[in-house]
Amino acid sequence: MCLFTLEPSRRDPRWGVLAVCLAALALPLSFSAGAVAVPALGDRFQGSPAALAWVTNAFLLSFGSLLLAAGGLADRLGRRRLFLCGSGGFVLATLAVCLAVDLRGLDLARGAQGVAAAAALSSGGAALAQRFAGHARTRVFALMGTMFGVGLALGPLLAGMLLQALGWRSVFASGGVLALAAWALAWRHLDESRGEYVRLDVAGMISFSLMLAALTVALLLLGEHGLRSPAVVGALLATAVLLVLFVRIERRQRQPLLDLSLFAQRGFLGVQLLPVATCLGYVVLLVVVPLHLLGVQAQSPLQVGLQMLALSAPMLVLPMLAAGWARRLGAARLCTLGLAVCAVGLYLLSQRALDVAPTQWWPALLLIGAGTALPWGLMDGLSVSVVPVQRAGMAAGIFGTVRVAGEGIALAAVTALLATLVAQRLAPGSSASPATLGKAGAYLATGSLAQASVLLPGLPVEVLQQASRDALVWLLRGLAALTAGSALLIHALLGRQRMPAAATPDE
Repeated sequence: MCLFTLEPSRRDPRWGVLAVCLAALALPLSFSAGAVAVPALGDRFQGSPAALAWVTNAFLLSFGSLLLAAGGLADRLGRRRLFLCGSGGFVLATLAVCLAVDLRGLDLARGAQGVAAAAALSSGGAALAQRFAGHARTRVFALMGTMFGVGLALGPLLAGMLLQALGWRSVFASGGVLALAAWALAWRHLDESRGEYVRLDVAGMISFSLMLAALTVALLLLGEHGLRSPAVVGALLATAVLLVLFVRIERRQRQPLLDLSLFAQRGFLGVQLLPVATCLGYVVLLVVVPLHLLGVQAQSPLQVGLQMLALSAPMLVLPMLAAGWARRLGAARLCTLGLAVCAVGLYLLSQRALDVAPTQWWPALLLIGAGTALPWGLMDGLSVSVVPVQRAGMAAGIFGTVRVAGEGIALAAVTALLATLVAQRLAPGSSASPATLGKAGAYLATGSLAQASVLLPGLPVEVLQQASRDALVWLLRGLAALTAGSALLIHALLGRQRMPAAATPDE
């Protein structure tokens, strides 16, 4: 039981909104900024590509797998109480990250950060859904979604500045400082609220978390060891078995962790697809591109941060504007348009990826950022419009789970694909074994050029860099196609529906 249960004497809802928004800024900032710090951690701690990848994936895995459970706990135990537990726990876990002396301890602390982040995000979103209604709720959730996007977007720039000035620990500490401010404001101003009584679905929680863990492990090992590896095959089989088990458990529960019947509704399915689509076209770039430019192309952290600002800048403005535009144009139409623009930007970036001059990348990065920012400001508001407000915790948990788990799975899958593409391009010029090439490709996919050079001493550094650039070109083209396909699918699912978040009048 958490100790943070005292009731403050005065509460201003605006400061409560700020508390949740600070958490929504801190949590994704810890993801995107932390991912950029991976090459520096590779120099500081010796470890395999998979061990380095867990710096990011341990956070995303625990974050995504526990959001649903945290939503149910928030409804049952109190949203303010759980928010205080989550934000306070995040501060303590961040301290553990900064004090870590090896990769194993750092990965464990990152997993603890994800647990706390799940509690803070689910309970904070549910608290705001309970406190506000109508267009006021739309604006608040647009603001929260904007802050989430800003945290993701500013991570690479902030990490570049801090890495160059203060070192890798300061990168992780920045998120902890924001979480501490969120805790202080919530203690004073966030209202307590509860939803309907929810019996915890422990079996569903365990099977769901294990399923995501097995899938993440399979994807992390895939790029390094290949699809025929016994470990990869075993992890994929475990994923399939756990998925079947999870579905059977949820169908038998009177109060399931995840109401599977919701996915039969076109509108609900379309809303859940939005964060997946924006992840494919935007979120993975926040990790893949900086790692490529930092570790493979040897650009400075500050230079990479400034270059990524072109991708981030639209996220600072457009999500808030999109909430107003959607009332006139329709949320579905605006989301479809944004994803189409993002797909065009990804294709243009694939044509510029062989040129390392930052100015050649900026126009395409701006298009990607602008296209993603349009649906970004609408997704959170739409997510809580599909269930009664009494189950706001569950709605926030479902959407947050799809968003964060989708980010983790997509990042692991894209990294594995990039490693495979790099290894294929290195094979013609090297006599190394497929296993060695796979490991070298995995190192290059995570920005570890020095470790790849050690594995392949017969290949010049220029050859390794060229193979990475070629692989990035094909990856970007694939992402462009997937994003364009997602735009068409979302239009088919949402195009004929009147979306409540965009159409609700002021109250």
